[in-house]
Amino acid sequence: MLRMPKGGRWAATAVAAAAVVSFVLLLIVSYMGSRDKQVAGSQKPNIQEVGVVELRGNSEATNGKSKSESPALINKFAPTEPRAQTSGRRDIPSLLMLFEEDFPIGAAVEPNQINSPSAELLKKHVRWLVAENAMKPEAMQPTEGHFQWTNADRIVEFAKENNMRVRFHTLVWHNQTGAWFFRDAEGKPMVNETDPKRREANKKLLLERLDTHVRTIVGRYKDEITSWDVVNEVIEPGDPDGMRASEWYKIAGTDYIATAFRAAREAGGPEAKLYINDYGTDNPVKRDRLFLLVKELLEQGVPIDGVGHQTHIDIYGPSVDSIIASMRKFADLGLDNLVTELDMSIYAWNDRSDYGQVPPQEILSLQADRYGELFKAFRRNKDILGGVIFWGIADDHTWLHGFPVARTNAPMLFDQQHQPKPAFWAVVEAAKAEL
Repeated sequence: MLRMPKGGRWAATAVAAAAVVSFVLLLIVSYMGSRDKQVAGSQKPNIQEVGVVELRGNSEATNGKSKSESPALINKFAPTEPRAQTSGRRDIPSLLMLFEEDFPIGAAVEPNQINSPSAELLKKHVRWLVAENAMKPEAMQPTEGHFQWTNADRIVEFAKENNMRVRFHTLVWHNQTGAWFFRDAEGKPMVNETDPKRREANKKLLLERLDTHVRTIVGRYKDEITSWDVVNEVIEPGDPDGMRASEWYKIAGTDYIATAFRAAREAGGPEAKLYINDYGTDNPVKRDRLFLLVKELLEQGVPIDGVGHQTHIDIYGPSVDSIIASMRKFADLGLDNLVTELDMSIYAWNDRSDYGQVPPQEILSLQADRYGELFKAFRRNKDILGGVIFWGIADDHTWLHGFPVARTNAPMLFDQQHQPKPAFWAVVEAAKAEL
């Protein structure tokens, strides 16, 4: 038997080992590539096909409570999660066309969204735009006499370019309003004044500032905007007299409301539609206090054309009947009704849990049931309903990601990738339903 020298044997062993390792690595790489192709091929988006709606019975469960918080009291600006990589499907029905014979559909936007994938959804599905934050008092006049028009103008121009209309939100509010409004001539807080004569002087100064604010804004946009939220969230049943104990009310009583409406009418002319807007209007206590206020103001000749019902609801409540009953009550005064800030949380009002990034299918189905029921009711009462505006367009941008706790919510008809959810198809079916 021939024997290889010791050094040669080690060399041969090394070569053989290297060959084995290379062969094993080749097998691993080949397997991984094959597996990745299989996975990629199996991960298809969970999208309802046109005409297919998953509904699971009547969801008229209610927790007995209204959504009783305002969307901007907690987080000033709704967090935007840049997850939508596409502009959504192009082969789906247009909401604005589906409801063309019933009422206009709208959505709230931030200026940055009109140059983002959200713009394609907006162009396809809505007729009305409303600024989520860009037209609130502090954004428009952060310091006295200095108006900021850029962001508001961007939204107005986008609407004009795309054959849309704009609603203004809002001329007067207790929140997101510059502190300077409520400082006296010496820079002191008006609410702290105790001298009767100075209090009266402060009230006069505040109403003059308000009058200027309203006339300046309405005068600028009167040819582009005809629907206005003049005052926002003035009712609070837990405060004295049921009126929100804001600085506006503490200093001027209800005169600030009358002043704002009168200034808006004079600056905007008879074509301007002027609304008083609030949340929780389905709650009988709050609804009735708002009704009493509006009735008194109308009797004083204050030019109010309609009531805006924010309609921040959830998948469990309030009942659709209570929402419609409130509209009927104000219609009896000869007023128009608008749904101004519609969204539907997937959590009950007092629920602080978190489903995580992907809501359970049964929750999305329940949401679909509720949206379908709601829009059927809207259609049955279209004679008293002037429009429906969503507080957003898709789940990638909503104030509910941060309220009442930080978590993922899914209140809209489109998901975070701008794909239609079961709720979208339920609304489509509601638009086509025989009533």
